Amino acid sequence: MTKQIVHSTLNNTKDDQKQESIRLLNQFLSDFLALALMTKQAHWNMRGSNFIAVHEMLDPFNEKLLEWSDTFAERAVQLGGAAYGTPTVVVDKMSFSPYPLDISSTTDHLRALRERYAILANAVREAIDAGKADPDTIDFLTAASEDLDKYLWFIEAHLEA
Repeated sequence: MTKQIVHSTLNNTKDDQKQESIRLLNQFLSDFLALALMTKQAHWNMRGSNFIAVHEMLDPFNEKLLEWSDTFAERAVQLGGAAYGTPTVVVDKMSFSPYPLDISSTTDHLRALRERYAILANAVREAIDAGKADPDTIDFLTAASEDLDKYLWFIEAHLEA
């Protein structure tokens, strides 16, 4: 694990918890930003059955993913770290494979999103279960996990016909 930049702060969170929290927050910053863009990619390019229902369903997902990205970035800085959300970092650090650009059917987009939402939901849950981050970061991750599970459920429900 690369040591994160830590700026002086009177926040008395233990140093090891700060380091782990900043690491996790930056990882999830990349993942949530990447998934938000992938969600928009699907939103813009899908065609076929259930188009309008899925098209409209994805906008709030995207908005919430971006909101969580901002929360994670700000929390990393609150702990004395830095937030790394540049396109280069996001592409380098994201936990999933690139989104396919050669698909257009609603079903294919939902399958691609299902895989990526599941990867992220499971990774967030694993970070929570590990319990190495500070309590406030764990609280944010728990709330984000609830959203991811809900969105995964919605996506999976659309795939069952």
